[in-house]
Amino acid sequence: MNSPKRYTITAALPYTNGPIHIGHLAGVYVPGDIYARFLRGTGKDVAYICGSDEHGAAIPMKAKKEGIAPQAVIDKYDGIIRKSFNEFGITFDNYSRTSREIHHKTASEFFIKLYNDGEFIEEVSEQLYDAEADQFLADRFVVGTCPKCGYEESYGDQCEKCGTSHNATDLINPKSAITGNVPSLKQTKHWFLPLDKHEAFLREWILEGHKKDWKTNVLGQVKSWLDDGLRPRAVTRDLDWGIPVPVEGGEGKVLYVWFDAPIGYISSTKEWAAREGKNWEDYWKKDDTKLVHFIGKDNIVFHCIIFPAMLKAHGDYILPENVPANEFLNLEGNKLSTSKNWAVWLHEYLEEFPGQQDVLRYTLTANAPETKDNDFTWKDFQTKNNSELVGIYGNFINRVAVLTNKYYGGVVPTPNEFSELDEDVLAQLKEFPNVIAKSIERYRFREASQEMMNVARLGNKYLADEEPWKLIKQDEERVKTIMYVALQISSALAVLSEPFLPFTATKLKNILNISSGTIENSWNDVSEKEALLPARHTIGKAELLFAKIEDAAIEAQLAKLEATKLANEAENKVVNPQKDTIDFEDFTKMDIRIGTILEAEKVAKTKKLLKLKVDVGIDTRTIVSGIAESFKPEDIIGQQVSVLCNLAPRKIRGVESQGMILMTDTTDGKLTFIEPKGDVKNGTDVS
Repeated sequence: MNSPKRYTITAALPYTNGPIHIGHLAGVYVPGDIYARFLRGTGKDVAYICGSDEHGAAIPMKAKKEGIAPQAVIDKYDGIIRKSFNEFGITFDNYSRTSREIHHKTASEFFIKLYNDGEFIEEVSEQLYDAEADQFLADRFVVGTCPKCGYEESYGDQCEKCGTSHNATDLINPKSAITGNVPSLKQTKHWFLPLDKHEAFLREWILEGHKKDWKTNVLGQVKSWLDDGLRPRAVTRDLDWGIPVPVEGGEGKVLYVWFDAPIGYISSTKEWAAREGKNWEDYWKKDDTKLVHFIGKDNIVFHCIIFPAMLKAHGDYILPENVPANEFLNLEGNKLSTSKNWAVWLHEYLEEFPGQQDVLRYTLTANAPETKDNDFTWKDFQTKNNSELVGIYGNFINRVAVLTNKYYGGVVPTPNEFSELDEDVLAQLKEFPNVIAKSIERYRFREASQEMMNVARLGNKYLADEEPWKLIKQDEERVKTIMYVALQISSALAVLSEPFLPFTATKLKNILNISSGTIENSWNDVSEKEALLPARHTIGKAELLFAKIEDAAIEAQLAKLEATKLANEAENKVVNPQKDTIDFEDFTKMDIRIGTILEAEKVAKTKKLLKLKVDVGIDTRTIVSGIAESFKPEDIIGQQVSVLCNLAPRKIRGVESQGMILMTDTTDGKLTFIEPKGDVKNGTDVS
C-alpha cells in the first residue's frame, strides 16, 4: 500500500501475570513506538493500540501462586505495566483492558457472527483432565515434553524453548501443573475454527502476496506451519476465568484466550475512537487503512495464520499489511525467563537508572533481534551509552551549545558565504530524513537508529575538520558560518532522533529554545526548509544530554543477575531422599577424623582420581579420591579435610586406598571439602 490514508498499529497485549521486561520491549513495544512516532512526525493519521490481556490460564495460575484472587492479580500488574509504559515513553493512543465491558461485548459479538455464519465446527473431543483437581486442564496447567524439540518443561500450548505451538494432548509425558498428577483424557464439547479451510487463501495471501515485503523469519515460520498442514483449532476452553461462551451449550466454558486477545485490538480501538470522536470502523474496515501488528516471534502463528483466518471468516475486516515480528532477546547469554527471574524488569530499570530511558531505548534498538535472536549484555549497554550517546551525540550538542553561548551570547549568528564543505554538509543533512524513513518503513529500526546517529557523526566530523575553537582567533566571520551550519545539524537531530530518543529530543529542543512553539520543525522540514534555526534566534544554555555510566553501576547489575542464578540453582537443586533409618550405635561405628593433605598427585591414565597422602593424627595414609576435575594437586596441599578412617581398604587403579575424604557440592555443582572452621588438630574426632 503506497499511500494509506490512516494507520492502525497494534502491539501485542501483555499478559497481566507479571511486569514488562527488556525482551518485551525489544521485540514489540520499542519498534512499535518508533514506527508510530515516525508516522506522526510525518503528519500521518495514526492509532497505536494496545492493552492488558487479562484472560487465560496464566492469570489463575499466578493468583494461586500468590494466594490472591485473579482480579487482584490483573489489577496489580495492569497498574505496574501501565505505569512502566508511560514512564518509558511508549505513546499508545489507547491502552485498554480485556476485562472491560466493551471488550467482552466485542469478542462475544465476533464469536456469535462466526457461529451464526457456520464458520465453527462443534466437536466432542478428549481433553486432559485432572481427577484430583476435578477440572479440565487449560494449556498452561499442563507441562510435558515438547514433541518437536524434546524440552521437558513445555507448556500445553507452546514450547518456551523452540517456540513451537501445539495442543496439550501433543505433549509427551504430560503432567498437571496443579497437582503434579498424570492427567487422563475425558470427553468435552468445544467449538473449533477450521484453519484447514483457509489454508489455500493463507498460502496465496502471505507466501505469494507478501514474499517481497514481509521479514524472512516471519515467512519461514508461516511456511513451516502451512507445509505441515493446518488443522481445526479450538476457540473455547473449559475454564472459569475469561469471557463466557455466548451461545447455547456454552455453560461453564470461556472463549479461548488466543481467540479473544487479538479482538482486544478492535475493542481498544473502539474505546479510543469514542473518546476522540472518530469512527473506529475506518481503522479496521477501510481498504485505505494500513494495519500493522508488532509482535514477538512466539506470536507469529496467532497473528499471521489464526487472527487473519478469523478476520477473513468474519468478512468485514481488513487484513494486516505487515507483521514485522522480532526474534528473541537473550540476557547475558541465557534465554530470558520470567519464571526464573532471569530478566531486566522495566519498572526496576526506571528506578535504578532514573532519567535514562533513552539509553535503554537506544541499546535495545541498536541491538534489536530483528531477524535472529540477539543478546543484551550490561557491558554493551554501558558502551552504547558512553561511546555513542555520550561520546558522539552528546559531545556534538555540548560543543555547539557551549561555543554558541561563548562566542555569541547564545544568539544564532548570521552566516557568511558558504564554502564547498558547508554546502556539502547541508546537502547531506537534507538526505537523512529520506534515508531514515526508508529504513523505518521497511521495519529496519536497527539500521534506522544508526542512520540517525550518523547525523551526530556528521556534525562531529564537521567541527573536527573546521576547528572553530582555533579559527576564532584568525577568522571570526568564518566561524559564524561554521556555527550556523552546526546549529542546523543540531536542529535536525532534535527532529530526527525523536522516534528513537524522545526524552533526549525534548531536552535538545529546550537547549535550542524551540519548544515554545515559536519554531516548529517537522520531519519533512529537515529536507525542505532553508533554515531550521534562523539567524538571530537565541538558544538556551548548554546541558549534558547523557551521563557517563560508571563500572560500579554495571557491576551491581551483574551481581544482581548472579544472585538470581544462584537462587535458581538452589531452588532447582535435587535433594536426595533420606536414607533408611539407622541406630545410634550404627553411627558411632564410623570413625571420622580431621586430617591434613600432605601430598597430592594425579593417578596415571585417569581424569578424575587424585592420590593423596593425608595425616589423620593416628597415622599418615594413602587415600584415592575422585576430585581431580575440581582441584589441582598443588592447590590442595595443606588443606584440612574430614576423613572416614575405618572404611575397609580397597584397591583403586592399583593403588590401595585407606579411607574416604568427605565432600559435598555447592549450588553451582562444584565440589567442596567438608572442613573445620579455624585450626583443628589432626586426628580430632568428628561426632
